[in-house]
This record gives sequence, C-alpha cells and structure tokens, in this order.
Amino acid sequence: MVKKPADILLYIPQRAPFVMVDELVYSDETTTVSKFLVNAQNIFIEDDYLQVPALVENIAQTAAARAGYISHTNKKPVLLGYIGAIKNLEIFFLPKIGAGLVTEITIVHHIFNVTLISGKIVCNNKVIACCEMKIFISK
Repeated sequence: MVKKPADILLYIPQRAPFVMVDELVYSDETTTVSKFLVNAQNIFIEDDYLQVPALVENIAQTAAARAGYISHTNKKPVLLGYIGAIKNLEIFFLPKIGAGLVTEITIVHHIFNVTLISGKIVCNNKVIACCEMKIFISK
C-alpha cells in the first residue's frame, strides 16, 4: 500500500509531454488508484477536451505506476511495459480541461511478464472510460 505521495516519475518510465498520471494514490496486491488533472498543455487536448488516446494511456500508466511502485519498493529499476491488447474499450464522455480524473486498475490475471488488467476512469463520480488491457513487461 502506498504510504505517502511521491513523485510519479519515480514509478513510470514515461516523461513529458507524455505523462498521463499525476499521483499514485493507492496500490496493493490487486488494485491501484491514480489521479490526473486535465490541463490545457496536454498534447492530447483538442477543442478543450482530452481525447481517447490520453484516456487509454492514463489507464496503462496507472498500471505502470503499480509495477514501478513495486520495483521501487524492492529497490529495483522501473521496467518498460507495452500494451499488448485492448479489449472492450468504452468511452462514455471526454473530460474537459480542468477536470480531475481518478483511475482504478484491478489485476485480473498475472503470469510471467504478462498482466491482464481491468481499468476504469471516473470524473465527477461518473465513469467516463473503461477497458481491459494485456500488458507485457520487458525484463
């Protein structure tokens, strides 16, 4: 479980302008929660709305933050991960600049270097996006 907020860049390999999570809020064996504030400088802003690729990347980076947190806690380097597949992607609405997103991922299955997750993004107490992802971690 995350004990205190830390610099998210300690846990993810992505760097600006491609960082789509601001804070790792919670992480345990099966669940991880992150926060993200949609800002006007985001590379995926179009007509004041955050676009679908950013939402997909936000879910993936929440999973990356989980893996990075575990690595960091065990004093190991943060490894690169790759989205292998996306299933059942549903986008209910796009968040506007200034919106706060809370993203939760749940580990469905993990074997060797492959993790299947279920992810959802909530904005103003409404689910705005959800999907399943297969993520490969490079060793």
